Amino acid sequence: MLAAFSGLSASSGRPTRGRGTARLATMTLVSGLVAAGVLAGAGSAAADDTPQSLGGATATIGGLKTYGQAVIHGDTGDQRVAAGLFEMSVEGGGTLQTYCIDIHNPTQKDARYQETPWSGTSLGSNKDAGKIRWILQNSYPQVNDLAALAQRAGVAGLTEQDAAAGTQVAIWRYSDGADVDAIDPQAEKLADYLDKSARDLAEPRASLTLDPPAVSGHPGGLIGPVTVHTNAGAVMVTPPADAATSGVRITDKTGKTVTSARDGSRLYFKVPEDATQGSAELTVQASTTVPVGRAFASESRSQTQILAGSSESTVSAAARAMWAQAGAIPALSAHKNCAEGGLDITAANSGDQPFTFELMGAEHTIPAGTSRTVTIPLQEDQAYDFTITGPNGFTQRFTGVLDCKTQSDEGGPSTQTLSEPSPATVGGTAGGTNLAATGGTSATPVIAGVAIGLVVIGGAALVLLRKRENPAGE
Repeated sequence: MLAAFSGLSASSGRPTRGRGTARLATMTLVSGLVAAGVLAGAGSAAADDTPQSLGGATATIGGLKTYGQAVIHGDTGDQRVAAGLFEMSVEGGGTLQTYCIDIHNPTQKDARYQETPWSGTSLGSNKDAGKIRWILQNSYPQVNDLAALAQRAGVAGLTEQDAAAGTQVAIWRYSDGADVDAIDPQAEKLADYLDKSARDLAEPRASLTLDPPAVSGHPGGLIGPVTVHTNAGAVMVTPPADAATSGVRITDKTGKTVTSARDGSRLYFKVPEDATQGSAELTVQASTTVPVGRAFASESRSQTQILAGSSESTVSAAARAMWAQAGAIPALSAHKNCAEGGLDITAANSGDQPFTFELMGAEHTIPAGTSRTVTIPLQEDQAYDFTITGPNGFTQRFTGVLDCKTQSDEGGPSTQTLSEPSPATVGGTAGGTNLAATGGTSATPVIAGVAIGLVVIGGAALVLLRKRENPAGE
């Protein structure tokens, strides 16, 4: 969620904050900053329908496990908050430890998170994102020798709580441009050490992805390739669920059926020559540790997290193939582009006729054998839900929420709210907002009464089109 800041941090000086025609069936955006408790239900449904996950680990957040206290200094006063490590349970097995990189949004208990590229969060436009990764790799829990960590930071000693709080404070200064200090003197010294020592590092690789996530072609040949990218030693390849009746197989480039793969493996869909039109999906799964520094985002607008530690965990990814005997044969995929403030939809056409579709009032044509990317501009905190239809019964729906900023544009007090534990306010009611009263769960009755405005985006909306004149199968 991350990129827009306003003002300057007092302590750091950093910013704070026809033929083959497809029709856009629906495009509805939920306007304004939607309260997290209301959006949580809609987000879950959206996640079930969204074919735009790029793979990796899927996990449910449990809450803060190791933490201390910090103070956020703001125009409305000082606010005390809990600062430290969250714990997540991975679907299929495994545990993750994370820090928050979204201080001004609420954390929803039991929210579902997906491993996400930095480009799909505020990290994609945060020039200090690499320094956050350095902090993660050089502090707790990656450095679990607290005596050694204390010596590096020049402090007398550190408890786990101090180490977690100091690390979180240092991260917030870079992720949110926050003017924030740890309450405990040792934790504050650690935060200062990490803040001053941080160096820029590159984004870590995903634990498991398939590229591209959608391909198309003619039956009788090999459709693909889909390339495996993973840090696991091996991944298990699962063929389409109806493979026994459809005859669709997952193969290598020679047409040999494969059941396992590794990093760099190229997979293909082998479709029977007499097949007319249809689609199939392959999945890959592995057990591995998720790389430190990977972002985790939730469609429920629960605080964006960044990975600090991982047990051996289950990761997965999927790819879809479309085929037809003739005409346009589209393959669509999408991912959030926070740097551009929108959703990138990549349309590839492996057919022998152009693929034409309307999107937000503009018509786009993808010539045979090419692919292009359309960027749909969206407003921050808006939910989107639209369906593109095409030839041979082609239908694809995209749903989700664009959540790219660490601070709302709605104004009002900036607070970091937690469902557990309930932090206290520094200075009483005169000094700032009582965060215990604004937690994710306690605010639900109030949030449920908030009316959500709907804005239908018309043909005057700006659509940015980036052309990639590459063969669609490459």
